[in-house]
Amino acid sequence: MRMVGEEYGTDLHGPNKCEILTDKEIKELHARLGADPLRRDADPDKAYARISKSRTPIAALLMDQKIIAGIGNVYRAELLYRHETNPMREGRGIDPTLWKSMWTDLVTLMRYGVRTGRIDTVRPEHDPKTTGRAPRKDRHGGEVYVYRRAGQPCLVCGTPVAATELAGRNLYWCPVCQPT
Repeated sequence: MRMVGEEYGTDLHGPNKCEILTDKEIKELHARLGADPLRRDADPDKAYARISKSRTPIAALLMDQKIIAGIGNVYRAELLYRHETNPMREGRGIDPTLWKSMWTDLVTLMRYGVRTGRIDTVRPEHDPKTTGRAPRKDRHGGEVYVYRRAGQPCLVCGTPVAATELAGRNLYWCPVCQPT
């Protein structure tokens, strides 16, 4: 939140709710949230226990704040891309090895994003400097594989990036690179 003007208006980007909370309310809020990739004490096994029993698409589960806190739409799309995972795969179809790899990657990506103030998910071999393509121009300021790239060619295989809506949010993926 940013305070602006003499009347103290607000300028919110992202959150759908902004409140001032007491210490007790903060503890209650944290108790309702799932594992937070930015917290060193996060328990990814607790998140996996819920994911591995669910028939819900993994793309929806990743956005459920009761399972994983703070992932957001960009990281969701990019994480699934980086792990060649179809966003409609049921949670119970995510094996423990894949989950561990996804969680480790998510922690790395999100911590990097906090440090740099950018969401960059493209691996070095697909970076604009390496490939010679123009850098991405977007308000979130990072290099991504599929997020907000519907209809554009996949950076790896050239297939047009697909998009749909899932649980009220836009979802992006590559049908070739994320087949199952």
